[in-house]
Amino acid sequence: MKLTKRQLSINFHVDDTTIYLWERNRVKPSLAQIPKIIEFLGRNPFEIRTENPGEKLREFRRIHGLSQNKLAEQLAVDQTTLAGWERGEHRPIQKHVEIIRLFLNDPPIQS
Repeated sequence: MKLTKRQLSINFHVDDTTIYLWERNRVKPSLAQIPKIIEFLGRNPFEIRTENPGEKLREFRRIHGLSQNKLAEQLAVDQTTLAGWERGEHRPIQKHVEIIRLFLNDPPIQS
């Protein structure tokens, strides 16, 4: 895009050093910055393809700048339940799998 670190830092309201650290993968953008970065680039540079429901939820949260509490509220589950799904400690029951699919606009698995 041929932009300077200064131009990017102004756009994202961060210090020039922050841009440098992002570019070098020394630090990751904050949750609040990720939706701004995606909008600026016009694509998701953080995209990870996975079939794991917990990982899908974690990535959805990241690209939308949501905390676990906010997403748990939207899914009508407890935050600790969502955290367990994301960590792979347990999998959602079928009722929740369907809610998650609808929420993520994921097509149902054909049987």
